[in-house]
Amino acid sequence: MITDEVYSEITFDGAAHIPIATLPGMRDKTITIDSMGKTFSVTGWKVGWSIAPERLTLAIRAVHQFVTFTSSVPFQEALAEGLTLAETNGYYAELRAAYTARRDRLTAVLRGAGLAPMRAQGAYFLLTDTTAFGFPDDVAFCRHLCTEVGVAAIPTSVFYADPKLAPPLARFCFAKRDETIDAAATRLRKLRPLH
Repeated sequence: MITDEVYSEITFDGAAHIPIATLPGMRDKTITIDSMGKTFSVTGWKVGWSIAPERLTLAIRAVHQFVTFTSSVPFQEALAEGLTLAETNGYYAELRAAYTARRDRLTAVLRGAGLAPMRAQGAYFLLTDTTAFGFPDDVAFCRHLCTEVGVAAIPTSVFYADPKLAPPLARFCFAKRDETIDAAATRLRKLRPLH
C-alpha cells in the first residue's frame, strides 16, 4: 500500500487523520508519503519524506539521489523547526480554523450557484455533483466553468484509470484568499442548473 498523507493535519469537524500504517497488519505493508508543503503552504519547497519498512524502501532509496538533488538544506531545516514549533504553539488549530472558514465560505458560494457540495472533513477541496447542469460528463462541465464562467474546477474523472467509471463530480479548491472565493461567487452567478 502506498499512501499520500500530505493533508494529515488539515482536518475538520473533529475528524482525525488515521495513518493507514497504524491499522492492524498494515505497518509492514505500507509506504507512507508525506510532506510539509500543504500544511505550511510551501509546496514549492519540495520537502517531504517516506516512511516504510526497509524492504519496501529499496526502490525509493535507489532513486533518491536522482529525485532530491534540488532540495534546499535551509528549507529542510526550516521545516524541521516548523514541525517542532507547530506541535506547541497552536499552529495546527489555527490552520484548521482558517481552512474551516474558507471551506464554509466556498460551500455557501457553491450552494448559491445551484451546486450541492459534499462536506469535506479533510484536505482543502469540495466535491460537487455536476449532473443538474446537463453536461455529458464532468470534463465538459469543468471546461464550461473555465471558458464561460471564469472559475476553475477539476473533473474527478482525471483521477481514474478508466474515466468512464468516475461519478460526475467537480473538485473545487478552497485554499484561496477570501477575495478569490468572493470573485468566484460573482462569476458563478452565470451558472444555471437545468431545472
